[in-house]
Amino acid sequence: MLTLLVWGFWELRVSNPVVDLRITAGRQVLMTNITSIIVGVAMYALSLVVPQLMQIPSGTGFGFGKSMVVAGLCFAPFGVVMVLASPVTARIIATFGAKASLMLGVLIIAIGVAFLNAIWQILIVCAIVGLGVAFAYAAMPTLIMAAVPSTETAAANGLNTLMRALGTSTAAALIGVVLSHTTMSYQGAQVPTLSGFRITFVIATVAAVLALGVAALIPGRRPTVDLPLPRPLPDDAVHVSGPHLRAVSDGR
Repeated sequence: MLTLLVWGFWELRVSNPVVDLRITAGRQVLMTNITSIIVGVAMYALSLVVPQLMQIPSGTGFGFGKSMVVAGLCFAPFGVVMVLASPVTARIIATFGAKASLMLGVLIIAIGVAFLNAIWQILIVCAIVGLGVAFAYAAMPTLIMAAVPSTETAAANGLNTLMRALGTSTAAALIGVVLSHTTMSYQGAQVPTLSGFRITFVIATVAAVLALGVAALIPGRRPTVDLPLPRPLPDDAVHVSGPHLRAVSDGR
């Protein structure tokens, strides 16, 4: 945290910062970055819980007792649906805007992780959440680029990627604490309890709903960005019909 504060202080004082924090403080960029953090929490909670739930012995009464390979394959629909949804996300962004795509994606994530409270149909739930993540993550760079000058798009999107990583790392720490404090003994080993998994599902659901509320605060229209104005034509330059431009500089 101290390193982050020092870095922010330095970036605000230099004339050519790596990331212009004043631009990222604008409402559209700021709300998008905050949404990215919270979506990262909701998405990564699922990524952490599903493999463990699939590998816990079925003798516990709630585990599936599958191998690591099967657990990984059960999570495959998450990535497959994200790939297949790419053309759909592009069409939604082009038709309804990036904010609509982001809010739709977060809503789908909330619906998907809410189903996990009953712990059923893991494949379907992974597919639903993957679709939501596809919609949400595709919209974030579009929202960022629409709110910053073209010279700042790389830095602004890089910061947004950092915000996503901050969300996933926060989820890893939070879910790790929950599961490590809700364990039971099974055949000499400590495994998470059903209540521990349910708590993580509630956390993911609340995070998705919170992300939906923050996404709603993103401006619906493209904000005005201070871009350099085009240079006016000289007074002695005139347009003629056709594709040619003739400069009359000698009085002719």
